[in-house]
Amino acid sequence: MAVNTLAHTYSKEPDIRLEDYLDDKLQSTTDFESLDNLLANVEVQRSQLQAQLDDATKELEGARRAAEDRQGGIHRSIEEFQQLQESIDVRLKIVAESNAPEEAIRRLEQPMKQLHKVELAYQYVTLLQDVENLRLEARSHLPQSPKAALQPYSRLKKLTMKLKELQAAADEAATHLVNHVERITEDLWDEMKNTMSKELENILKKRNWPQGVDQNAEMDAEWLQCFEKLVDLQAPEILFSDSTVTLLPFEVMSRPFIQWFKFQFMGNNATSNPQSFGTFCIPQFLSLIEKWEGFFRDNVGYILASRFQDTKVRGLSVYMDPACALITALLPVMREKINVMVQHGLKNPQSLSSLMAQLMDLDDEIRSRFNYDGGDQERGWAGLTSEVLENHFDAWFKAEKDFALERYHAIMNSPDARNIDYDYSTIGKMKPTFGAVRVTDLLKSVTSQYERVRRFSHRLRFLIDIQLEILDDYHDRFKDSLDAYYTINTTLGRTLHGVTKEQAAALEGTGAFESLCKVLGSSDHIIATLKDWSNEEFFVTLWEQLQTRAKRTDDDGDIASGMSYENVKDRTSAVVGSDGDGGILFDETIAAYAGRRKTAEEYLVSALVDSHQKALRPYLAKAQWTTISDVSHVETSQLSITPELDEPLTILKRNLTFLASVLSTAVYRRVWREALDKLQDMLWANILMTASFTTLGASQFARDLDAISSLIDRYIPDGSSALGTLQDGSRLLNLPVGVSDGAVSLQQASDRVFTDNSEAKKLLADLGLESLTPANARKILQRRVENSE
Repeated sequence: MAVNTLAHTYSKEPDIRLEDYLDDKLQSTTDFESLDNLLANVEVQRSQLQAQLDDATKELEGARRAAEDRQGGIHRSIEEFQQLQESIDVRLKIVAESNAPEEAIRRLEQPMKQLHKVELAYQYVTLLQDVENLRLEARSHLPQSPKAALQPYSRLKKLTMKLKELQAAADEAATHLVNHVERITEDLWDEMKNTMSKELENILKKRNWPQGVDQNAEMDAEWLQCFEKLVDLQAPEILFSDSTVTLLPFEVMSRPFIQWFKFQFMGNNATSNPQSFGTFCIPQFLSLIEKWEGFFRDNVGYILASRFQDTKVRGLSVYMDPACALITALLPVMREKINVMVQHGLKNPQSLSSLMAQLMDLDDEIRSRFNYDGGDQERGWAGLTSEVLENHFDAWFKAEKDFALERYHAIMNSPDARNIDYDYSTIGKMKPTFGAVRVTDLLKSVTSQYERVRRFSHRLRFLIDIQLEILDDYHDRFKDSLDAYYTINTTLGRTLHGVTKEQAAALEGTGAFESLCKVLGSSDHIIATLKDWSNEEFFVTLWEQLQTRAKRTDDDGDIASGMSYENVKDRTSAVVGSDGDGGILFDETIAAYAGRRKTAEEYLVSALVDSHQKALRPYLAKAQWTTISDVSHVETSQLSITPELDEPLTILKRNLTFLASVLSTAVYRRVWREALDKLQDMLWANILMTASFTTLGASQFARDLDAISSLIDRYIPDGSSALGTLQDGSRLLNLPVGVSDGAVSLQQASDRVFTDNSEAKKLLADLGLESLTPANARKILQRRVENSE
């Protein structure tokens, strides 16, 4: 290596760096004197560089040998790994083909199960030991310190609740353990209450409660201290309970009252009979509470306030008011009595109906007299009635429906049901039939039966299945009556169905009017009653509840139990469930009765017109309007009424008198205006536009018309205005032949009328006959004989 390096150094090519070095060191001749030193230095530097080069060469050779050694080690490691992998594969194959592990697992399975059972049993025993220790700890504090006893009891109660939660998550496992702990907890609580109750019972026994205690007396310190202990014991139960809890001290102190109640009203005494429930049992029950409410409020009211004033139950009277707490303690025995009464009522529907009314009265008395809320501050006490209806509503509803329908049919079958009640209201008011008045009274009584029921579905059932069912049936009777009238009074009806002599006779005279006014007046009475009911608080509230439920219900869903949306909508109002503010409960019923009322009114107008046509037939056939008189002008007032008009006037008076006694003023005027319009058309077409008139004949017609108008005005103030056009025509017809006192003569009027329409209108305006047209004026003037001569 050194030779190669040196050979490379002595190159034939000049080395510039060498030349620069020599030029720097040998710049003058004097420098040659130090040439030996220079050569010695160069040799030293060369030797050093050669030594460094040799060291580097050795290091390079060592690195090469180390790399080769490492490469060989890696190859050896790879070979060893491959051999190990092959060994593992062989062993895995052997293990896979062998059943030794499974056999080992199977041999260990049973011992592991036994071990698990031992561990589980140990945990069970530990848990049961803890439960027993808590029970003994709680018992040790009674009766001296109920508050201290509550601590272990509370822990035991929490343990019970935790076990139930774990059981639910574990698919109801350890049922016996959970039930055992729960039973121990319940038994402990009962034992704690019994222990404390006995202490109070001993105190009460010493004081001869209640016979030996005056209602105005004060409880002594021992009594009050024991009372407080019981309240303290029960306080956690009250605060964490979702239902109403009877206060333990009141439960103990009310036991003598319960014994007295059972002896009086649940034994073999006469006061235990079902008939005595409303007359003796309920009054005595309320009297008992009223007798002792002052005693409890004065003595223990402050204790309840101090315990519950700052808790979540501070607004509930059952815990804050001693009288209400006493009621809670006494209600169970009343429920027991009511259950006996209900069983009796289920066999006697009349008794059941009476019982429900008595229970509603009892509930109202308890709520109003003692401000009892039953533990529900927002909605108040549901009442004993609601508890009974939860199980027996259908039986009560059936009894009430049968009773209501029975009374309804009795009303309809009564002899005077279809007679008009002329004394129902004063003149100018609609007169319904006796039946209509009694039906609305019946419906009001049904409302009184269920208006105090709290459940919406129960109320809706009464409304739809009793009240509206009766109204629908009554409406159908009106429809049948109108259909029968139409059949009798039309040619087609008489031809298809025939008419008996009795039916025809019943419609003679005012019979037709009376038949129609029964429907008209009764329908109006029903409509007015339903509208009045719709403004009452009860029905307004029911409507709002119905709307609220309907908006949350699909068209195919049920608004209440057993009642679909469509069914309720068809029976009540078409706007049920809409967003509008209109609508009432009785919309559909009112609309149905309004249709019958309208039809009856139309038939009544037709009956009046027919009556007048028949009566006026002889008068219309009178041919004496052309009677000649020697005088040129006849005073109308001096003439007598045409004899053929006497009978029509009598019938007209009869009709006016009868209808005035049964119709309201508005309906009376409306009916007569339409009838008088037809009367005017009849006289206009059959006399004024048909007959020929002399001066005397025109005056006679005017006299007859005045008689008719006077009769009408006597019953309908200004009612003759309905004949205004006919009266104006009569005035034009009665223009004098000769001119007198500047009046327009018949000839002058004729000349002006036949000139042109403008002149005819001016004439009519001058005469104040603006209801006439020029064409009518010409026709009327042509009816005068004098104009045709």
